[in-house]
Amino acid sequence: MNRPLRHIAIFCGLLMLALLLRANWLQQVDRVELSQHERNVRVRFERFASPRGDIIVGGKAITGSKETDSRDYTFRRTWKDGPMYAPVTGYASQAQGTSLLERTYDSVLSGQDDRFAFRHAKDVLTGQPRRGGSVVTTIDAKAQKAGYKGLTDLGARGSVVALDPRTGRVLALVSTPSYDPEVFAGISFKESDRFKALLEDKNKPLANRALRETFPPGSTFKILTAAAALEHGVITDVDAPTKAVSPYPLPLSTNKVGSEAGDAVCGKASLKTAMQYSCNNVFLDVAAEMGEDKMRETAEKFGFNKDVYAEEFGDMLATKSLYPEKLDKPGTALTGMGQGSLTSTPMQMAMVTAALANDGKLMQPHIVDQLRGPDLSTLEKNEPAEMSQAVSPETAKKIQEMMEHTAKEGSAQRAQINGVTVGGKTGTAQRGVNVRDQVPYGWFVSYGKKDDGRSVAVAVFIDPTDMDISRSDISGGRLGAPIAKKVMEAVLGE
Repeated sequence: MNRPLRHIAIFCGLLMLALLLRANWLQQVDRVELSQHERNVRVRFERFASPRGDIIVGGKAITGSKETDSRDYTFRRTWKDGPMYAPVTGYASQAQGTSLLERTYDSVLSGQDDRFAFRHAKDVLTGQPRRGGSVVTTIDAKAQKAGYKGLTDLGARGSVVALDPRTGRVLALVSTPSYDPEVFAGISFKESDRFKALLEDKNKPLANRALRETFPPGSTFKILTAAAALEHGVITDVDAPTKAVSPYPLPLSTNKVGSEAGDAVCGKASLKTAMQYSCNNVFLDVAAEMGEDKMRETAEKFGFNKDVYAEEFGDMLATKSLYPEKLDKPGTALTGMGQGSLTSTPMQMAMVTAALANDGKLMQPHIVDQLRGPDLSTLEKNEPAEMSQAVSPETAKKIQEMMEHTAKEGSAQRAQINGVTVGGKTGTAQRGVNVRDQVPYGWFVSYGKKDDGRSVAVAVFIDPTDMDISRSDISGGRLGAPIAKKVMEAVLGE
């Protein structure tokens, strides 16, 4: 063989070797990534080639599968009470893909999880179809229904989150307005148009307000400010008068902040009285005295500024709630009453309330109790996990005392339940600086405890935009407390 032919042969051999190496690399190294790629149509065909496993609430399936006439997509997803549970389940659409639990646990629900390999081999030998596993949630069906009905009866944009303070179990996760995942579960043009319409809807029905959107928490944040003041020794006696005058002059500013209860009630009020009547001046003053570092330190122990849900929630990762950096003195003071540049998700405020109700111990929120195989065997089970001791038990008990007093004698009376120890705090939050012409948000946080040890913490958020309601009627106590009461009653069996 002459030299040119030999060179060509060697070059062709190297090309063949490179081709073989690349083929093996794709099959062995990139196999999983390619098999799960969202643009791999075979993945979508396989996902809907057999009935999906179910998402379970209260021992009952809230999802199902329906056989279709399509040769490619044999089954399509169905839901029971789809709009009520959509913020929990998400959607599983042949055309639009998956979201939330449907996405996080897609491999289990579609039966493609590696832990099913032996069963699949057995099913192939016996001629059985592929079967998916199930996702058992922590959601309490009655609590979810109470929260959803409360918001939809008002016709409000909003959210309700309920937690078990002792374990971190998510008992309710509501967001309104919502959507029915079944209306675009297939692949027809009509269904795709329905999804497009939801994307373009100004009310954002696809948004998960409980986890993915943040808002100024208003006066509900005062429970955290009070905890920080006690924890750092700025206040030692909750019944002792303070030096906070009303209206309160913001530091380094000519502006003064008043309180709805009036100057006679709030002027130099004790921390307990300030909680009862939601006196802004006291909380502005203690936040300014503590300074931003101590306020931020306490906020972060409750979960602010952290991706606290990443591992447990997977695709249900919550947007960070922010206690901002580099605040000036007026900005720090405003955070004491839940305003300024402070932002929070409803989930975060539910966590703050739950930790205080649990003697200062913050538990990791989780919405999935366990994963089951097609044969109902347990694949995984979530156990309660502590995130932090946010404040001392002594501090937490003093906050409980004040919140329970507020529920008995103050602005949270609409949440009272016979035979249940209830603590609560109302909140009305301005949307930001120079937006006083817009209607404020309404907030309400509360907890309920029974003598047998059962407890629940609730956060209600209401955006009254487009509601037929006067500005004077917008308050967390008026709008949110009745909803929180119904949710607490649903959990505690009242």
